[in-house]
Amino acid sequence: MPSDRRPRRTLAALVVAAATLAGCGSADEQPTGAAAVPAALEQPTTLTFWTWVPNIEKAIDRFETAHPKIKIDVVNAGQGPDHYLRLQNTLDTKIGAPDLAQVEYFALPQFATSGKIADLTPYGVTDLKDRFTASAWSQVLVEDRVYGIPQDTGPMVMFYRKDVFDRLGLEPPTTWDEYRQAGQRIKREEPGTYIASLDPVDFGTVGGLIWQAGGRPFTNRPNKSVGVNLTADAGVDAFAEVWGSMLAEGAVEPATQWTDEWWKAMAEGRYATWVAGAWAQANLEKWIPETSGQWAVAPMPRWDPAKPTAAEHGGSSVAVTAVSKHKAAAVAFAQWLNSDPEGAASLNADVRLFPATKALLEDPAFREQPAPFFGGQPVNQVFAEASRGVSADWQFLPYQAYANTVFDNTVGKAISGESDLGTGLGKWQESITRHGRENGFTVSSP
Repeated sequence: MPSDRRPRRTLAALVVAAATLAGCGSADEQPTGAAAVPAALEQPTTLTFWTWVPNIEKAIDRFETAHPKIKIDVVNAGQGPDHYLRLQNTLDTKIGAPDLAQVEYFALPQFATSGKIADLTPYGVTDLKDRFTASAWSQVLVEDRVYGIPQDTGPMVMFYRKDVFDRLGLEPPTTWDEYRQAGQRIKREEPGTYIASLDPVDFGTVGGLIWQAGGRPFTNRPNKSVGVNLTADAGVDAFAEVWGSMLAEGAVEPATQWTDEWWKAMAEGRYATWVAGAWAQANLEKWIPETSGQWAVAPMPRWDPAKPTAAEHGGSSVAVTAVSKHKAAAVAFAQWLNSDPEGAASLNADVRLFPATKALLEDPAFREQPAPFFGGQPVNQVFAEASRGVSADWQFLPYQAYANTVFDNTVGKAISGESDLGTGLGKWQESITRHGRENGFTVSSP
């Protein structure tokens, strides 16, 4: 994720046989088909690309050098809610809409289901499948159609404070049982220090923990049929039992992330670990550089020691808008930016996005690169192995953006201590189910 990543506050208002030759017209008379994509690179075209990713101009300069007839007009329309709200509005009015836009995986089904972004399947993009990790590719599919090109992923790992662990003679926990025990000891021997914080506002971390535990609380089926199961899912139950216990014991502190207070606490070593996506590396380096040398990276603790699994938190794609008049050229640019070896390498080296492409993840030079902030540890090895272990069958709701807005008023209140996690998850399920039915979805829930 971008180095200035912010929490996933999202907006309640956001609800919501391929041709093979260039020249085979679609409904809006634009060429489609796999051959139309390279052909579009030879036509003078200016594409507007909405993205919040800092320094992405470096990658775009490389593209424009390789393909001088295509110009990319980069627009930063905000991030998170601001980005999505403006995108939704321009796509509704068809005034000022971009040709391409950055869309996080959790929001992609919502834009696809509402017809705001283009189905890229007719442009032959399914041939790109093997270039990406299975989990990244699965997250750009909606009803087996491709609606975006994966850009980055957020394989989850455990960042931990070496100074705290060394001081207490603790080894990095490899299971959640060990993690809980480490939290109890930290609380006992260093009052005021916690094994971790848990954000009552942002679903991202909780979702990743449930994902890793094997939970699949959301299903997105054809014909606006969805499933919501937050009360009878074994993975959800595992998360609620372990993290609910740690919250009750005072080993985990409820705390809203990304605030100045939270970063101050992180810098002071108040939280001994941060279970987060690989993007957290850039954030630690940017926001608390004074802690350089005090951190290390280990795999996420396991639920079953015999079955190592991983999950993701975050990650995004590049989607082509349904109103674009240059879809083939837009597809060509999105393909190059995210799957071409030069484009993917630039996104990682110049922009600090964690790669979604298998070639870069397996590149020895990438994996063995020492990270000075982490005392020279080759942290990409840990990130890459985590990426390899992510199960590809996680799904988001087609109105996940709305669901995330009511997380803080249900599960978040439980994290903050107003109830147990099971009660909070039940209230979230009720809210999500009611909203879906009120907006034309067929929702099944226990």
